[in-house]
Amino acid sequence: MTRNTPRSLFLWLGMALVILLADQFTKVLIISSFQLGDSQTVTEFFNLVRVHNSGAAFSFLSSASGWQRWFFTAIGVGAAGFIVWLLRSHADQRLFCFALALVLGGAVGNVIDRVLWGYVIDFLDFHWDWLSPVFYQGHFPAFNVADSAISVGTVCLILDELLRVRTSKD
Repeated sequence: MTRNTPRSLFLWLGMALVILLADQFTKVLIISSFQLGDSQTVTEFFNLVRVHNSGAAFSFLSSASGWQRWFFTAIGVGAAGFIVWLLRSHADQRLFCFALALVLGGAVGNVIDRVLWGYVIDFLDFHWDWLSPVFYQGHFPAFNVADSAISVGTVCLILDELLRVRTSKD
């Protein structure tokens, strides 16, 4: 493990901040334009909606009595601290740090929602008929910019690990 220079750490934290700002900006736009439950068709497979998710991914634990708000907030804060430590510790691993910056920006964006509102604001609604056997009327669960960043970051983390394993075998 190598130590990041302050410059490279600021690069990754800056990237996370851009994700965070994009996430919060889009949520402010949705809050100002939509009431809870509103939907606007954009294309035949995409709607803008306003949904409040008090649970985690796919509304996991959303019907719990309220304790999940602080539980998921604590997980997000803990993950953010761990990610910052990882960013400081792995300067030479660009894909890894890129992935972590995406996850960090997304995690903090959703933590802010939980602290401010008690739920995460979701608004991207994709739907296709072929999803009907799995999701109600083919609608994938609504999500937001933070969720997208976390998902892309997770895919990049998996790719980074696969590349690392492949390189270590050569």
